[in-house]
Amino acid sequence: MPHLYSKIIGEGTPLIILHGFLGMSDNWKTMAGGYAEQGYQVHLVDQRNHGRSFHDETFNYEVLVEDLNAYIAEKQLKDVIILGHSMGGKTAMLFAVTYPDIVKKLIVADIGPKFYPPHHEIILNGLSSLDFDVIKNRREADDALSKYIFDWGTRQFLLKNLYWVEKEKLGFRFNLEVLRTKGAEIGEALPDFTSYEGDVLFLRGDKSEYVMPSDETLIKRHFPHSIIETVSNSGHWLHAENPKEFFEKSVAFLKA
Repeated sequence: MPHLYSKIIGEGTPLIILHGFLGMSDNWKTMAGGYAEQGYQVHLVDQRNHGRSFHDETFNYEVLVEDLNAYIAEKQLKDVIILGHSMGGKTAMLFAVTYPDIVKKLIVADIGPKFYPPHHEIILNGLSSLDFDVIKNRREADDALSKYIFDWGTRQFLLKNLYWVEKEKLGFRFNLEVLRTKGAEIGEALPDFTSYEGDVLFLRGDKSEYVMPSDETLIKRHFPHSIIETVSNSGHWLHAENPKEFFEKSVAFLKA
């Protein structure tokens, strides 16, 4: 079985961070340094078809969970804390209900256990439109992408995935073809009648609509010992938009 790529920072209790859809572990580098200073061994993991991890035709939460389980076994980790954002949060939730004995605590960032209809089409179409036979640098890629994605911050987040495939030839680290065809998988709900009895912190952005007050009943059904907190002045990328408050609230939960 192929191995997941990871970067490990610090010593102490294992804390695994799982990025969101079209993201990668690098997005969490600064935050990871902070957790390491608090006494955690932080594992920044690239999920399959993302970052520097392997590409594969199969893509759904079940395989993402098994990839993570294999990673934990390979690194001989016990009592892990998992922090997952968006798609990574869904992986983390399914992992916790599947392997509750391995998970000590869970932090889920701006995603709930419910079904989300597909909503990345414009982004995926924009990324697919980039012709790297013509586009020769990051600025040209940004110009081309701006016709589809007007938000500068979102474009910069996506363009972090650019790298030199070979001399003077750019490409994306993520597996765009598979993520485009299997993208709907990331909206899947957590299976009914699954639950995790450990401590869980749900952090939501106050400007985000991913986790609404009406979702609380479903969250509590799956995670009876969960608390839901709001990070101010932030949308879906709450850890990037208000890193200080995100960090403080997550550390308070971890130390409690």
